[in-house]
Amino acid sequence: MMARGRLAVSFILALVCFFIFSEYGIYYAVILRCSWPDSDSHSAVRALFLSDTHLLGTIKGHWFDKLRREWQMERAFQTSLWLFKPEVVFILGDVFDEGKWSSPEDWEDDIRRFKRIFRHPSDTELVVLIGNHDIGFHYEMTLQKLERFEQVFNVTSARILTIREVNFLLVNSVALHGDHCPICQRVENELYKLSHGLNCSIQGTEHDDHCKNTDTFAPTAPILLQHYPLYRVSDAMCTGVDAAPLNERYQQFHERYDVISQVASKKLLWWFRPRLILSGHTHSGCEVVHENRYPEVSVPSFNWRNRNNPSFILVNLLFENNSNLTV
Repeated sequence: MMARGRLAVSFILALVCFFIFSEYGIYYAVILRCSWPDSDSHSAVRALFLSDTHLLGTIKGHWFDKLRREWQMERAFQTSLWLFKPEVVFILGDVFDEGKWSSPEDWEDDIRRFKRIFRHPSDTELVVLIGNHDIGFHYEMTLQKLERFEQVFNVTSARILTIREVNFLLVNSVALHGDHCPICQRVENELYKLSHGLNCSIQGTEHDDHCKNTDTFAPTAPILLQHYPLYRVSDAMCTGVDAAPLNERYQQFHERYDVISQVASKKLLWWFRPRLILSGHTHSGCEVVHENRYPEVSVPSFNWRNRNNPSFILVNLLFENNSNLTV
């Protein structure tokens, strides 16, 4: 009897250890393979980027699937915060899966779950961008949905956030449709105004007559952040460890649905000349260079429902015209 009792206790302890490792320890074992890029500067901005978290809603989300996916994201995110201690975290849109359909009650529940999963220390800033699942594709986007999102996350559709002389240009890419809808026109006007002020700051002409009454910024090219990638035909030219599978890379993208239009892409590059672009939406990683000058990195989805190896990106960013990147 005593032998059977010891065997039962050993079995229970083994189960407990297995549970702790599979639900807690495994995240440390995997994420410890990542590290910050080497940087000799103590002034570098340590930023963590993730995208397409797609918190499930009440319409399509089965309760167990929701429970499981959100637990995985919570443990992965909290482990990453504890190990890397970034000073800023950016989520590049599609925070919610059904934000475009959520009733006021469902929206409040979505926000409550988001705040639990992505809780963070007071010395870590969390910046959230707008995605099509948050407010709808262009034809579904309304001012009410947009303002609801902006008020909760304290974000606007066009804004420059400066952290230690590093400019981050935050763009609502859902509004870059180019059809002069009221929201689209407002966002485009604001982007043009920001580009004028930024270029005046970079050129040191902010006191000239043509630059009067403009905002001033750190005199350096921005990091462009948005949900949709800039225009590309497909993922065929993408590189990186998280690139789409070979059987998906040659699927043609649709303008204004998978990527922003060629016209909108050229405007952003011409107006801002960004030193780096970071985007999401495709759920796969991609490293590509536009016009042989402007590097873009698409960040993979952070949700196990979208891919079986969700990822994030760690970046050290300096005021100078260079950045260090690791995945």
